[in-house]
Amino acid sequence: MIDSALSFTRLTPDGLAEAIDRPLAEEVPVAIEYNGAGYAVLMATPADIADLVQGFSLAERLVTRDDALLDMDVHRTEAGIIARATMPPHRADALLDRVRHRASDSSCGICGIENLEQAMRPLPTVTNRTRADRAAIFRALAALYDHQPLNAATGAAHAAAWIGADGAIRLVREDVGRHNAFDKLIGAMARAGAGWDGGFALLSSRCSYELVEKAALANCPLLVTISAPTRLAAERAEAAGLPLVALARPDALLLRGHSDAL
Repeated sequence: MIDSALSFTRLTPDGLAEAIDRPLAEEVPVAIEYNGAGYAVLMATPADIADLVQGFSLAERLVTRDDALLDMDVHRTEAGIIARATMPPHRADALLDRVRHRASDSSCGICGIENLEQAMRPLPTVTNRTRADRAAIFRALAALYDHQPLNAATGAAHAAAWIGADGAIRLVREDVGRHNAFDKLIGAMARAGAGWDGGFALLSSRCSYELVEKAALANCPLLVTISAPTRLAAERAEAAGLPLVALARPDALLLRGHSDAL
């Protein structure tokens, strides 16, 4: 979503100063509640919030690939957005366990070790396989910008795209946060009952370890990012059996891991 434009002064090296109006991407707090209890507040673009909550729930391991949130209500208020979700009864213990770990942020040495272990929990092995070849990746890269209306208008949004095996862009979600954009994409696919169908995910961002984790938890067969990965991201991807393509540019790709299709 685009907020109303604000006035700026455009300055150039040759001394020019002119007033311009610039559209800005909207960013608001999104409070997520599960079963009536507050869980997290995210700063996000106020669009596709139900998709965001679904994907975030999967990334937090509150639900699994086979679960669905029973109910979700999204309310816009003057202060931001409240998203209220009802968890499946059989996931109640997972919710309580995760809340306990999130609440144990203290100086206690044992609690600190426990939180570090939670942060580096083993990832599930990726079992899906992509059928996309390198030509499909280059095709998707060339088309991505035309599917980013928010970023085209503001220059301030990341995109996460589901790409078919042929390189066609099937679904895109945008957000000011790269993590939110990927959560929205994964959540939208989960809510629609869509699988990767031999395709892959393309992200307009660098590759942090959190994005690798989201991809692995969503059983994504191939993760492609525009910028470079961190070392931890590359190592976590390898451990999960997730092929990783980074620094994806019009003239070259960097492949980490193995994919028969590439």
